[in-house]
Amino acid sequence: MFPKNKIIFSAMQPTGNLHLGNYLGALKNWVNLQKDNRCFFCVADLHAITIPYEPKELTKKVFELAVDFLAAGIDPEKSILFVQSHVPEHSELMWLLNTITPIGELERMTQYKDKISEHQKSINAGLLNYPILMAADILLYQPDLIPVGDDQTQHIELISDIVRRFNNTFGDYFKEPKVYEATIPRVMSLLEPTKKMSKSYGPNHCLFLADEPEVIRKKIAKAVTDEGGGKNEKISGGKNLLQLFKVLSDDKNLKQQLENQYRSGELKYSEFKPLLAETIIKLLTPIQEKRKELIAKPKEVEKILRAGRDQARLIAGKTLSEVKEKMGLL
Repeated sequence: MFPKNKIIFSAMQPTGNLHLGNYLGALKNWVNLQKDNRCFFCVADLHAITIPYEPKELTKKVFELAVDFLAAGIDPEKSILFVQSHVPEHSELMWLLNTITPIGELERMTQYKDKISEHQKSINAGLLNYPILMAADILLYQPDLIPVGDDQTQHIELISDIVRRFNNTFGDYFKEPKVYEATIPRVMSLLEPTKKMSKSYGPNHCLFLADEPEVIRKKIAKAVTDEGGGKNEKISGGKNLLQLFKVLSDDKNLKQQLENQYRSGELKYSEFKPLLAETIIKLLTPIQEKRKELIAKPKEVEKILRAGRDQARLIAGKTLSEVKEKMGLL
């Protein structure tokens, strides 16, 4: 069951081609959530510049991510879609929240430790302050729910601490964010099923939303499998592929039949893999067609983003003004 009549905020960084895990874990839920809720969806380009990047490539990736949102079903008539850097209130609220956030709390963030280990030659203050910008992103819109992955749990806990510290210092204003947990299981790598699907492992680990049908068929054909069997409860190649089919297919009888075959060790991958590939192709075809239409109409996409910026700034500006008044800055 999806919530109703809630304010919802979520964002995604423009880091390149989206894969099936991004769609099932985030975008598909966003599309469903926008039906009965007030949703704010953000292209988080300010977060993306905390690691080395090419400016021209970033511009392209921001545009393409907005296109992917729209192609996947984000409706600008129902949701507010905008680019983070187009709403300067994000950066200003971040600075204000900086002043009440202890450095020690930022330094203990697992993602910060991972990033500075990965980018030792480009450690910058942005990596340290990343969670505070995330807090500003969220708190500007005072959402009831935030759809985020479990890798963001520590950041959400920090944001709750910031909210309590602000309210205790300046008077009650912000409400603590609550995480909306999706019911979709994690989509795992095609070649290393113990790992979450990620393009950082290489293109053959992922199914990209832009992959052509023949590419999808080849990747599924090469995906690792196992013999199945009733005792095989751990994450495995075969179980990963079967789980993916169960998420994508509406045929309950077929899903149960395949589950039974897997548990008995009788699942024929020579028959199952082509079935899975065609199911994925059927899902992605309309998204790919819509994407091509939007890529050909950049002015239309820009118009949507400008409208989203203007709507976002109305809410963000009001929040920022009230925060500054609480802090004695007006």
